[in-house]
Amino acid sequence: MAVALKSTASFLQLKKPETHSLNLLSFQRSSVSVKRFAPMASLISAPAAGLAETFSRLKKDGKVALIPYITAGDPDLATTAEALKVLNSSGSDIIELGIPYSDPLADGPVIQAAATRSLARGTNFNAIISMLKEVVPQLSSPIALFTYYNPILKRGVENFMSTINDVGVRGLVVPDVPLEETETLRSEAIKKNIELVLLTTPTTPTERMKAIVEAAEGFVYLVSSVGVTGARASVSDRVQTLLKDIKEATTKPVAVGFGISKPDHVKQVVGWGADGVIVGSAMVKLLGDAKSPEEGLKELETFTKSLKAALS
Repeated sequence: MAVALKSTASFLQLKKPETHSLNLLSFQRSSVSVKRFAPMASLISAPAAGLAETFSRLKKDGKVALIPYITAGDPDLATTAEALKVLNSSGSDIIELGIPYSDPLADGPVIQAAATRSLARGTNFNAIISMLKEVVPQLSSPIALFTYYNPILKRGVENFMSTINDVGVRGLVVPDVPLEETETLRSEAIKKNIELVLLTTPTTPTERMKAIVEAAEGFVYLVSSVGVTGARASVSDRVQTLLKDIKEATTKPVAVGFGISKPDHVKQVVGWGADGVIVGSAMVKLLGDAKSPEEGLKELETFTKSLKAALS
């Protein structure tokens, strides 16, 4: 579904959730095996740092953040649990985990298909939370959830924030909520130590971009191109100008996503001054196209390490 991400009266020009009428808005090695996730006390580490803290540490070391994205429950939650561990051990600095949704307007065909497969297998929010409760303590990379607004509204903003905080999630990306309607989200996120990442696009007017970056927590998510997520042959040269404009407006870290799918893309965007790179569809495709979960995890590990090497 080709849906342009355009900034006009709303934050991203996406269809607002139908429930907006609710009163809430008035406010390793390559030999990886798939195992059922279970508590592993010997692997439990100290709580992962927050998003902003992670970027600060990397900046001091002269490094750029690698932020992979995968869809929860594709091909199944057991594989997702292992994939999080593989990404963590293969050089990821922050991991973005997508909550599957039936109407993912910002997502291209690869991630839409992954969400459809996941939902068809019965994946739901409670099952994802149960998985994260077991896996997050084993990770050193902070987890940021990517979810549309309706699943949050369905549970209530305060309850949603409490739930994800309880399992150790550190960040949240909500692509379809207009800036004007983030007040409640931001307020509840701050209370629960959740960093609410906001997005700006190539069509966002300058004054609006400044308001977005001022409100953003953790990092600013720069959408590299107009349209939906998905691998692209090249990264638009305009990203360089957009990065410059954002960095003139804020000292917060800026990560570039949408269309970043190759080591060459990573090198290019880093050369333009990005503080982080977000790779989604290429990761999701590896897991979705694999002949088996084991094969998918091996390919995920190899690909992640190749992206990390491009950041060196």
